[in-house]
Amino acid sequence: MTDVADRVRALLAVVLPLPGHGRTADRWAALAAAARDDVVVGRLLEAHTDADAILAEVAGTRVAIGQWWGVWAAEPPSPVVTAERTSAGWVLVGTKAWCSGAGLCTHALVTARVDDRRPMFAVDLAHPGVSVDLSGWAAAGMSRSATGSVTFERVPADPVGEPSAYLGRPGFWHGGAGVAACWLGGAEKVADTLRRAGPRLDDHGAAHLGAVDAALSAARWSLTSAAAEVDERPEDVDRAKVRTHRLRATVEAAASQTLDHVGRALGATPLATDPLHTQAVSDLLVYLRQSHAERDLAALGRLVADS
Repeated sequence: MTDVADRVRALLAVVLPLPGHGRTADRWAALAAAARDDVVVGRLLEAHTDADAILAEVAGTRVAIGQWWGVWAAEPPSPVVTAERTSAGWVLVGTKAWCSGAGLCTHALVTARVDDRRPMFAVDLAHPGVSVDLSGWAAAGMSRSATGSVTFERVPADPVGEPSAYLGRPGFWHGGAGVAACWLGGAEKVADTLRRAGPRLDDHGAAHLGAVDAALSAARWSLTSAAAEVDERPEDVDRAKVRTHRLRATVEAAASQTLDHVGRALGATPLATDPLHTQAVSDLLVYLRQSHAERDLAALGRLVADS
């Protein structure tokens, strides 16, 4: 995990363009490249850059040099984090699950419950009331992402925008598309193993390589086209919602096809003998499940039907 942390910190020094400001394609290309190098590094970088975009859009600020931010917004039925207003300001109480970068990040944007609302708060994780538990992660995939539960014991927190600001802004959907860019990078990494075997492939293997190339090419073109649309109309929430659902579905399908075709073409050998390939496959399989699968497709279908 130390190696991952060092590599992420090195990338944090490069400030990526904000989405919707004319260079969205460059932003997503950088995220894809980071994930192609290492899926876990790309995933942690994406969260930090998403926090930067949220702060810029909602609060008019940016992350500071030397900071490493997470975005911890999962809202399972339990455990929960609540926010309480005190005479000195807001404090967070409770446990937040599914926190990637726990123990590595210096700051985080955290959603918390206030009555029936889920506003977002900025938290300095150096506070002594913050504790991390990584013991629940049993999978090999994404095991280096330091994903676990974080408990807050009356930790000071600053509200970020209005209670509906996080989910209601177009940038929420631009950020979701950034995740798809990382999925694409992870799929490219898995596909690289098959590409390197290209000269030795028989006709069946070549057919698998052709299928992978077609799927990933379509995903790359979709990402480029989506980035241009974001820059053209960055404030259009309705279009952003449909676009991101379409893009994530397209990239997820391409990544799933890549995993299947590479495995069928090469068999068990690289999974048994190539630790980098095995890690890439394991990481991507877990990371893709950040998608909500058929629920996302059903949401897209409803959006299309209502348009």
